[in-house]
Amino acid sequence: MRAVFVPRYGSPEVLEFRDIPKPKPKDDEILIRVRYTTLHVGDTRIRAFRVPAAMWLPARLYLGILRPRRPILGMELSGVVEVVGKDVTRFKPGDRVLATTGFVGGAHAEYVCLPEDGDAHKQGLAIHVPEGLSMEEAAALPNGAITAHLILRGAGLEPGRRILIYGASGSVGTNAIQLAKHLGAHVTAVCSGRNLELVRRLGADAALDYTRDDFDLGRGEYDVVFDAVGKLSRRQAKRALQKGGLYLNANSSSNEQEFGRDELLYVAGLAQAGVLEAVIDRRYPFEDIAEAHRYVDTGRKRGHVIIEVSPLSVSDGRKTSL
Repeated sequence: MRAVFVPRYGSPEVLEFRDIPKPKPKDDEILIRVRYTTLHVGDTRIRAFRVPAAMWLPARLYLGILRPRRPILGMELSGVVEVVGKDVTRFKPGDRVLATTGFVGGAHAEYVCLPEDGDAHKQGLAIHVPEGLSMEEAAALPNGAITAHLILRGAGLEPGRRILIYGASGSVGTNAIQLAKHLGAHVTAVCSGRNLELVRRLGADAALDYTRDDFDLGRGEYDVVFDAVGKLSRRQAKRALQKGGLYLNANSSSNEQEFGRDELLYVAGLAQAGVLEAVIDRRYPFEDIAEAHRYVDTGRKRGHVIIEVSPLSVSDGRKTSL
């Protein structure tokens, strides 16, 4: 099978296609032929080893000293089950599945093995694709929606509460807008001018362009400030919050929360019900994954970037796009 390797840290030019043996599922695993995967900001950060200076040494020890310890990136996917281990009961060959591979990665390949009952962070986790959801949408669902859900579920959002979402046009932010509106909150979305129409379409009650000279978050207006991209200073957030308000940061809050099958089924159900729309920015064939890395590196990605790994003769369901 073909897989994209990161043999050393660096620019997109370091990426290599390699032919490697197709994995064989263990007794409790399923072999998935990958239909779509995504290119996440986290993937490009690992490739470039782009981490805060204070985290340089711990990150090197965890990710790999000289090169990525796990050279095949990719954290989410959709595909079709090809083989099941003898102890697997929940899946069968031909099932459409969506999955997160967690910290293991490996989705930037034509095949991946995942346990039937996995851990979302350490082993990976798969569920069936809900009826009516396209395979593109399914691939884009796990990480952005789950991150937003885990962080916002304890924020006390309800009708009458006001939330500001900073970095509202990315994969986490677009899901956060929709989840907050589903809970009845008043949503103010902060993004660049090119994305104002998008965040309004997703349900934002107000939209602010952070590139304008007169940009101002205001004073004491919000019950919750959610920084979906980790770029808002705590001082700015505190100024915008009401007394006793809650500041949430996706780069720290989500790392402390684990999730499992129930959470993935929950957001999949919301997508099936039309509460969550997967915002798909661009699509690339597998062969052009380096170009996809270059685009994500610009910092202008909105929603999700989809990679088509392998065409399959299966029904992809309905399609959505910007």
